[in-house]
Amino acid sequence: MQLIDTHGRVATDLRVSLTDRCNLRCQYCMPAEGLEWMPTEEVLSDDELVRLIGIGVRLLGVRDVRFTGGEPLLRRGLPSIIAATKDLPGSPRTAITTNGLGLERTAGALAAAGLDRVNVSLDTIDPATFLTITRRDRLHDVVAGLAAAKAAGLEPVKINAVLLRGVNDHEAAELLHWSLEQGYELRFIEQMPLDAQHGWNREAMVTADETLALLSAHVDLRPQAGRGSAPAERFLVDGGPGTVGIIGSVTRPFCGDCNRVRLTADGQVRNCLFAREESDLRAALRAGASDEEIARRWVAAMSTKLPGHGIDDPSFLQPTRPMSAIGG
Repeated sequence: MQLIDTHGRVATDLRVSLTDRCNLRCQYCMPAEGLEWMPTEEVLSDDELVRLIGIGVRLLGVRDVRFTGGEPLLRRGLPSIIAATKDLPGSPRTAITTNGLGLERTAGALAAAGLDRVNVSLDTIDPATFLTITRRDRLHDVVAGLAAAKAAGLEPVKINAVLLRGVNDHEAAELLHWSLEQGYELRFIEQMPLDAQHGWNREAMVTADETLALLSAHVDLRPQAGRGSAPAERFLVDGGPGTVGIIGSVTRPFCGDCNRVRLTADGQVRNCLFAREESDLRAALRAGASDEEIARRWVAAMSTKLPGHGIDDPSFLQPTRPMSAIGG
């Protein structure tokens, strides 16, 4: 069996949300007071998560597993989940997307468990701007976490940055220079309509073209070929070897080459980040369904994937769940 949709795309990259909880309050993600978190009994246990990941790897052709949140480092069983995933046939490539808080303390244990690499969300290296965006004075912890990840061999260490108009867009080149100096790979991501407040609007979004213009005023950028199914367009900076990535999720969609499928912390399959429908694997799991039956349900869930996310369509509706409850 394969996780294939009616447009011929095969999902081999599984994004697994471990929790909807987060210890930052980024203004483009959730309100200052936070959100109502999932009840503990609704969240998959470590054993349930590992079983579903195993079904994806053994029966459905999954080769890459990325752990997300909320904030995945808040999941106490993360090292054992990673180790169990690496023990699966073919030893899938593993990664996490994290805000970096706690990474200084855990990077070594995660690497020892088999984690291959890490993506850290960081929109600025200015403490005041960081506080404005995240509503937390924790920039020093993120910087220390990045250094710890590099020291632990979780490379390439990638940074995901979102530019907000009038907030940090003037800092784009500074963030790029700093990332290159530290040996990190920076990717700018267009702000997507996935905030809990449903306050996103296209006019306020800093587009991929605008980001390229902001950077090109300071450095020479040359496109690199061979993007494949990767979401980022990569550019050599000043002739290399350093690069920067641009992920134009809204204005330069890459839906036709998408190879991703998502599993939420409460056991729902989402065949697209912007899907408005989910397929429940948790109920089948807890009702005693066999691995083969769960695999068939998963395959059926993928078959309904739309050709694109449709953000440019006037009928587009933002998903009910915010990014923190879906996983990146």
